[in-house]
Amino acid sequence: MDKITQKQAKQLSGAVFSIKKYSLHDGPGIRTTVFLKGCPLSCWWCHNPESQRPAPEPVAHEASKPFSAFAGPDGRVGRFMTVREVIEEVKKDEIFYDESGGGVTFSGGEPLMQPDFLVALLQAAKRYDFHTAVDTSGFASPSVLKRVMPLTDLFLYDLKLMDDAAHRQYVGTPVAPVLENLDSLAQSDARVAVRVPIVPGITDTPENLEAIARFMVERPALRDIAILALNHLGDQKYKRLDRENRIAGLAVPTAERMSVLRAFFTDKGLNCSIGG
Repeated sequence: MDKITQKQAKQLSGAVFSIKKYSLHDGPGIRTTVFLKGCPLSCWWCHNPESQRPAPEPVAHEASKPFSAFAGPDGRVGRFMTVREVIEEVKKDEIFYDESGGGVTFSGGEPLMQPDFLVALLQAAKRYDFHTAVDTSGFASPSVLKRVMPLTDLFLYDLKLMDDAAHRQYVGTPVAPVLENLDSLAQSDARVAVRVPIVPGITDTPENLEAIARFMVERPALRDIAILALNHLGDQKYKRLDRENRIAGLAVPTAERMSVLRAFFTDKGLNCSIGG
């Protein structure tokens, strides 16, 4: 359904695992970021492992360390919310959007995994003239991306690994759909900011970074890139979800390394930022 009526939207629900207020790193200005549950990828460095499974799930409860704002007393992370419930939360920060040029960002997980819910959320946001951003891995059907494009002011597009074998090993999916969808966005009038996680020895290799830069340089519409340093914010989450943390102990990139990488992409003619 490309157009979802307001009545349908009121009844439509989706799985959400967090809503983050006053975000400064998910698009321009001050934003509210809505994290939708479910992701087709299994990135080794994912710091939100609770985002991967599509439904609310149990987690080891520690009263002194709440897992997230959406972890209820039943020990489950995530909950189903209607479009109206989500937008009511987003509207609470409207004054900050007006003052800062911000808006609402739909992230995940992978928000394109819940296409009807995402489209309804975007339509509702547009009724209030909110700036909209979608943070996506790009791993989705082209038809889903086509539905979302007219409603999205900015795509924050994760580009991790260019080699198919490496993408399958460390992300769990083929890379072709990611590159094909990014190419489609580059050929449209969509605004896109590429985001690259910097994971030592995995994404941070000369071959991978050269391939990313080449892909972007060959497409004049792709000029903005942000490099995001590996972090270990999700380490405790893996323990409480009883899942393997495949990057436990991996050193994070130094500030000096990030500066070198920023210069590398800048020298290619790209607008590169660290973080955000």
